[in-house]
Amino acid sequence: MSAPITLTGRMAGDPELKFTQTGKPIARFTVVTARRRKIDDKWEDVDTTFWTCTAWDQLAEHVTENLAKGAAVIVSGQAFQSNWEKDGQKQSRIEVRVEAAGLNLRWPPKAADRSSGGGEDPWANGGAPGEQPPF
Repeated sequence: MSAPITLTGRMAGDPELKFTQTGKPIARFTVVTARRRKIDDKWEDVDTTFWTCTAWDQLAEHVTENLAKGAAVIVSGQAFQSNWEKDGQKQSRIEVRVEAAGLNLRWPPKAADRSSGGGEDPWANGGAPGEQPPF
């Protein structure tokens, strides 16, 4: 049985895009959530949790293209328990089947850099003298 869940946290690493044998895209990534608490004059993270998240189809491709390690994100989906056996020991963890994901704009966004190094942005430093941006 699954339960609806919304995570507000940070990407623990870059999402990993793979394809099933039938060509269906699947992205796996981890979101870290924590509660901040002030002790004396210092802030610290408590209740830190690492959530394994899985996105499918077009969402998987969008997640891989737009989210990167360290980005503040909001992820919603269905939480479910995954069970398996390893070396004769039963294992389990709570995972999230992602239905929606995006940047949390409460903090400055950290955009995913997926460029192939194919050139510099001509507008990064104001463009050439006398030119206007194309927007």
